[in-house]
Amino acid sequence: MAFAWIVPSAVWLVMHFTAEACRKGIMTSSKAPHGTEEICDKGTMTANTASAIQCGTNVTLSCHLGGLQTPNCEIGIFLNNSKQVTNSGRSVSKTFPLNTYGKHTFTCKRICKERNTIICGIYIKCGNPPDEPVNVSCIQAGTDSHPLCTWNKGRLTYLDTTYMIQLSNGTHDLCFSEESLNETFGSLALTELNFDSNYTIVVSASNKLGSASSQPLTFMLTDIVKPHPPDFLVEFDNSSATNCTLFWHNEAQAQHYRLRYRPLTRHSWSTVEIFSSEQYHLHGLEPDTAYEFQVSCKIHPERGLWSDWSTKQTRTPEAEPTGIPDVWYRLSAAQLGSQQQNISLFWKALSKSEAGGRILGYKVTFEALDDLNSPTESHQTTHTSYSRVTPRVGYKITVTAQNSRGSSPPASILTNLGIQDLPPPQQVSAMAMGNSSILVSWKPPRRSAVPISGYVVEWAETGMNPHLEPHHTWAKLPASNLSTVIAEHIKDNMCYQIHVFALYQDRAGQAASVRGYSTAQAPSAGPQMLSTPWATGVLVSWEEIPVPQQRGCITGYHVYLQSKDSRGDPQVYAIPEGTAPRSLYIPDLQPGGLYDLWVTGSTAAGEGPRGNRRLLCISGARVWVTVVLTCSFFIFSASVCFVPPARKAFHSLLSVLLPQCKNEAIPDPANATWAKSFMATKAQLSSLSILFLPSTISFEEPEPTLVEEAFEQPDPLAPGEKLLLGSAGSRGHRDWTRQSSSPEPGEEQQLPEMYQRLVVEATEHLQPVPEYITNPSTTDLTPPSDTTRDHPTDLPEYITSPGPTDLALPTDTPMDHPELECHPLSIFPTTFLAPTLCSEGNLTLDRVKLNCSSFPR
Repeated sequence: MAFAWIVPSAVWLVMHFTAEACRKGIMTSSKAPHGTEEICDKGTMTANTASAIQCGTNVTLSCHLGGLQTPNCEIGIFLNNSKQVTNSGRSVSKTFPLNTYGKHTFTCKRICKERNTIICGIYIKCGNPPDEPVNVSCIQAGTDSHPLCTWNKGRLTYLDTTYMIQLSNGTHDLCFSEESLNETFGSLALTELNFDSNYTIVVSASNKLGSASSQPLTFMLTDIVKPHPPDFLVEFDNSSATNCTLFWHNEAQAQHYRLRYRPLTRHSWSTVEIFSSEQYHLHGLEPDTAYEFQVSCKIHPERGLWSDWSTKQTRTPEAEPTGIPDVWYRLSAAQLGSQQQNISLFWKALSKSEAGGRILGYKVTFEALDDLNSPTESHQTTHTSYSRVTPRVGYKITVTAQNSRGSSPPASILTNLGIQDLPPPQQVSAMAMGNSSILVSWKPPRRSAVPISGYVVEWAETGMNPHLEPHHTWAKLPASNLSTVIAEHIKDNMCYQIHVFALYQDRAGQAASVRGYSTAQAPSAGPQMLSTPWATGVLVSWEEIPVPQQRGCITGYHVYLQSKDSRGDPQVYAIPEGTAPRSLYIPDLQPGGLYDLWVTGSTAAGEGPRGNRRLLCISGARVWVTVVLTCSFFIFSASVCFVPPARKAFHSLLSVLLPQCKNEAIPDPANATWAKSFMATKAQLSSLSILFLPSTISFEEPEPTLVEEAFEQPDPLAPGEKLLLGSAGSRGHRDWTRQSSSPEPGEEQQLPEMYQRLVVEATEHLQPVPEYITNPSTTDLTPPSDTTRDHPTDLPEYITSPGPTDLALPTDTPMDHPELECHPLSIFPTTFLAPTLCSEGNLTLDRVKLNCSSFPR
């Protein structure tokens, strides 16, 4: 027990006396007298203090001239060449306060007119005594170098100060002088130390104003050795990107290690200590993340200094995505009334920790719910949205994210068409919160057979083009949340359309909508307005204010109308927002009056400036009636000319109002002279008609026959009789003949198909005839039916349509028969011939059949 305190006491005594001996040596060499005197050849100068003093000390200086004073001269004391005091005698003195650090020079001079002569001088230094050295430490870098001791000197002394190192191992005492000339820190390298000894070190400082010593520092060489930073490697496991192993090596064979690591994006470290091992396994790292690893060591587990950190930076490998994509969708009809639908899908990118690496793409699958036999469709995309036109059925849609290591768990949604049984949330409201945020709140939907699993709040800028900007912003919330503050992509002074959906398991119900804004200002521009006078009023319509100039949600519009003759306030018409279309009719204005008209828009923050102004003049009633009648006439004329139902109705009306027009005679082709000889050539007609049957493969064109028309009043035909036109082979027999309704076989033939085409083509090259005159009903030249006989309002096509292309219609030959005079204004199909038959000339016909029942009797 006595030995436990005897040994440390002995060490302290040895160090004390050793330190005293070093300090005595220092003090002896720097000890100064209480006063200072300088003796010169011409005189003496003294100071009442030592040559080194602390700042703030008063110093009295005296100067004595050694010989006689020269007449007309004085003696004076100068401080740094600045005259302080003078005297005409042989001596002079003065007390000076010295408050500035450094060396001060005092001189005594004889002052004469011709020149000044220095008698003597003295130096006084202002400084501080040394502080106690602190932070004394000794460190040996590695095992093959020398210890280096350092300390902090404290404040500046401004004087010459000596630092000594006293080193003792209990048997030997050594003193070393400082080698560094640094004014702030001191250092000294020690030699010949061994690992088995305990050492004590004391740092002493001294100058003319005093001395000071540090506290003793006791150590063994093991305590001050600082190993070099270890070298290490980082290897990642192939099976898992979140695990790695670190291997290190140190030349000093350290027994204690510490490891710390962090992602480069963070400032905090995770630290691990390892004993007697040169490797360590790490788990739970983030995949595809840049990490910084650092390793340090020391030789003894309980003693010694830690080495500096050795550092490595590397990136962890990728891993399979762990997050499920947050998917939302919108349905819209592909076309109005179409059985197709456009499904637009949107999803948010996975967070860095969920993605496991760089997402290379997304897989989207469509599975029809109503058709189990339909194969599942799979599509790939690199975007966070996907649109597809599909049949109008319900689908189960899945979205998975993919990287180089695999795919994420799928996100699944159902797009059932029937959402009428899935009611929307109630009492949806939006409140402006400022700072780019909106508070949206709602009440739960009315009772539904399907339980609610959550809510979706979706918002987008009003007026956004869904084709150019298809991405909506949304947030999914649990069923317990009935409000949320939306701040993502929210801008101040912008109006947003907000939809709230209730989620029923995997599908969304009907939406409830509301408009909202974060902050609002009055619109910066007014709407563009268009005015149209109408009767005794005006119809006002205006365009929506451009979205950037709305600066909030438009709450309504104001239409201002002010008479130019009135000096009072204008009339104001308030129109709430949402009125479609944006228009207003203002009636009962003064005819001939001048009015000023403009429109403004308003938000919750106030009314904006007016848009364009229009000066309006209301026309009189008489002028208005004239305009209406003129427009009505042109509309009626266009309808009669170009609309067949209107044209027929007009025909019927005129037939009732003008019945006398029906008494006009119509020439009968039966009066032709060649038709009267038809019976004589019946056999020849029958034999030649075979040439024009549709089944004929080849035939020669028959020679044309010139026909003269004789316009005589025909005898009435018996019921059921027909007129047949002679064949081309009956030359010279230009007459008409009656035929019984029961013809012999082969007598009644149809026009060949080729001739039917020629009839149509020839019609296209002739002068156009209004449809209400020609009115061809069919290309078939068979006899008219009973219905046609009962209602002879349409001429048979073989009368109204032109014949083959060799039909000649000269217009320069005067007409011999006044009964065939053309009446261009005749519009009754039962009382005229087509304009193409109003001229004389040759008529070339092949086998033609006329049904006289089409003519009036």
